[in-house]
Amino acid sequence: MTGVRHRVLGASDVSATTVRRSRRPGGRAPHRRIEHDVQQRAEGLPIYQDNARQLSDFTCSQGYQHALSAHSLASGYGFNRGTVIYFAVDYDATRDEIDAAIVPYFHGVAAGLAYNGRRYVHGVYGSRNVCTVVSRQTGARYSFVSGMSWGFSGNLGFPIPANWSFNQIKEFKVTNGSDTFDLDRDVVSGIDPGQSSVNQPSGPADGFIDYVQRLYDHAVAYPGEGDPNQLVMEYIRHEAYGGGDWDFLIGSYNSEFVDYADGKGMSVMTDFTDPYTAYELGAEHLMASANGHYVSWMPSNPRSVNAGDVAGWGGDLLTLYVDWRRASDQYPDGRTFVQLKMAKVGVASSFGYNDLIEDADAWLLAKAVRDGRTIAQAVRDLYNGGGGLTRFSRYWSGRFSGNAEDAKFLAHNILTAADDAKVIAAQVGLVTVRGGIKTLPAMLGYDDLEPFEQGFVDVMLARTGTERRLRATYEANHEKYLKAARSRAARE
Repeated sequence: MTGVRHRVLGASDVSATTVRRSRRPGGRAPHRRIEHDVQQRAEGLPIYQDNARQLSDFTCSQGYQHALSAHSLASGYGFNRGTVIYFAVDYDATRDEIDAAIVPYFHGVAAGLAYNGRRYVHGVYGSRNVCTVVSRQTGARYSFVSGMSWGFSGNLGFPIPANWSFNQIKEFKVTNGSDTFDLDRDVVSGIDPGQSSVNQPSGPADGFIDYVQRLYDHAVAYPGEGDPNQLVMEYIRHEAYGGGDWDFLIGSYNSEFVDYADGKGMSVMTDFTDPYTAYELGAEHLMASANGHYVSWMPSNPRSVNAGDVAGWGGDLLTLYVDWRRASDQYPDGRTFVQLKMAKVGVASSFGYNDLIEDADAWLLAKAVRDGRTIAQAVRDLYNGGGGLTRFSRYWSGRFSGNAEDAKFLAHNILTAADDAKVIAAQVGLVTVRGGIKTLPAMLGYDDLEPFEQGFVDVMLARTGTERRLRATYEANHEKYLKAARSRAARE
């Protein structure tokens, strides 16, 4: 099966950047072919397929490796943050096979994309049944339905998935001179517009500030029910961090407000540039974490953990634990692993530097709103008012009581506590179900787990120290940003 350019009915031309890997005869090394056919004014969408034609092609570990490969290829092509990559299931998988192998494969995919900072989002290509089950159980954003495979049992008697974006309906041959190739005709739902640009840089923070203000104004004017601050957080997170596990963790988002805001011309802003460090920050993760802390604030016992922590630093620490267990042969000492991988500039990790910034900012935003600021004011204070100059120090003193002993207790409790149903669900869900690691943190002996927890404390202390040492640099960056923001405002 080769990559093809798709003509989408009822929309502009959409080109599929199809990454496929197949074994050549004779047992030679995998051969990778990338076909990229993007016409002028066309939107592109990436599909990843590595064989994917039989049950044995799907395991959790294969999904993880495929996600690492897909991330590398997509970033090499310049696909922007938030792009949905469709991972293919190109055979008629039965429900038993979906449950036994396909779903674990996609859990591995999600974990692999998380390892690289969640720049890209996973979608699924396959039969109606495959798409429906995978989307429901692994959080696949969109479904590309192989509808023209009418003989697939997974397409017989099953409704089209609610999150369908494309549906193949016909294949025909096209001849162009001596070249003959297959072309698919697809129907489009419109929920995934594809990507019309590549290598698009994140916008400045003042654009995000203005965006939050507009969204907040709509939330205030919204005739339905809801806290305007929470409506803003829910809207920004709803595509990437809505439904399923997130409904259980911090509650469902207000879908009626989403429709209302969409009707006012709003859409989700996925990223912006931090005015202090110049790092790209993910707005969806930021607001999902802020929403978690806002609705599930710190327990009265400062060493206890809850759903708000899972939505922020705690969930990231659990996924970092998965990274460590995957690499435990190379890094048997957890402290060394965390020091090398957590919040390290330029190092791939599911708890990267930008993740820690977003976790800290989310906690600070939630606290500010709980203390009486609007979400729009809180965002402006943090990014325009200099609040980010001391983000790590304030986060450390606020959530972790400013001392290493409490921080280590918190790390231990998020990994092992058995007194909160949502924390327990996160431990099992993120480590075993999604991460594919059967050894939960609580199953490790003290001598094995304690160094990992100490590594977390080390990094948090190091980040507060670095913040103080680099304050002059961050102040200069911020002043340069403010000057540019004033210039942009003057031109409007």
